[in-house]
Amino acid sequence: MKLLKSAIVALTLALSLGSFSTAVVACEDGRTCFGPEQAIDITLGHIAEAMKIINDGDDGVKAQKAIKKAMDSQKEINANDLVSRFRQKANKNLRKARKLAKKGNVVEATEWLIKGEKAFEGLKSKL
Repeated sequence: MKLLKSAIVALTLALSLGSFSTAVVACEDGRTCFGPEQAIDITLGHIAEAMKIINDGDDGVKAQKAIKKAMDSQKEINANDLVSRFRQKANKNLRKARKLAKKGNVVEATEWLIKGEKAFEGLKSKL
C-alpha cells in the first residue's frame, strides 16, 4: 500500500510539473518574446513616434512618454555581448533625449533622438 501511495504521488507530481510549457511561461510577462531584430524595429518605431510627437508641436511630456517606451523596448534586444555593449551606448542617447524632453527642450531632444535612431539602426549590422 505504501508503494502504491508513493507511486501515485510521484505520478501526480510528474504530470503537474510537465503539464505546461516553459516557452509559454517565458512570454507571460512580455519579455523574451521577440528576436533581436524585431526588438530593434520596435525600439525604432517608438523613437519615430517620439520624433513625430515633437515635430507635431506637442510639449515634452508626451514625447517623454514615447521615449520611455523606446527605453523599455530596447531592453528586449539580447543577442550577444557586443550587441549589448552597443545597445547600452545607444540607450545613453535616449536617456539624454528624455531628460531634455522632461525639461521642455524638445529641439535638443530631437537631436539626441536622431543620434539614438542611428545607433539602434547600427545594431542590426552587429547581429
